[in-house]
Amino acid sequence: MPRRIILDQYGLNYLTMTTIGWIDIFTRPVYKEILINSLKYCQQEKGLIIYAYVIMSNHIYLIASVKNGNRQPLGEVIRDFKKFTAQTIWQAIQTGPESRKMWLEHVLKFYGQNFTAYQHYQIWIHGSHPTLLFTDKVIWQKINYIHENPVRQGIVEHPSDYLYSSARNYLQLPMCPLKVTRIDPVLF
Repeated sequence: MPRRIILDQYGLNYLTMTTIGWIDIFTRPVYKEILINSLKYCQQEKGLIIYAYVIMSNHIYLIASVKNGNRQPLGEVIRDFKKFTAQTIWQAIQTGPESRKMWLEHVLKFYGQNFTAYQHYQIWIHGSHPTLLFTDKVIWQKINYIHENPVRQGIVEHPSDYLYSSARNYLQLPMCPLKVTRIDPVLF
């Protein structure tokens, strides 16, 4: 199946970034914090604008864009994010107290040797399955889908109970690990 590309590099895009083999890597807070810190860096240094997000155990959903006139288009910012987080997570697996270390090394090396020409391991599936968002109705469907993901997975009862999501930002609650640019709701 051909990879989908980001059609409008400066438009509002719904992105899905998935771990290779749907491996539950982000079950540990240390790996989620690597993702959060890298997203913050991308916001501050690369012009990434995040409108909604959720970090699940094996994938991330984002609604994002980059500032108009940004030196890097969205696809390059996401590529750099995935490359940096893959390297940092791999290093954390190698050096941290990880009970699944041998298994993770084995599986990630397997995918790296078989599907990647330039790496010895692979953490992310290539691409980000982009969908360009252009109507208020679809934007809010995606925001609600993102925020409801932890509820559908049985992790929490209410979207705002999940720390690694922008649901808390939209309700203006404390303890939001990542700032987002909130989209005002529109009545349909």
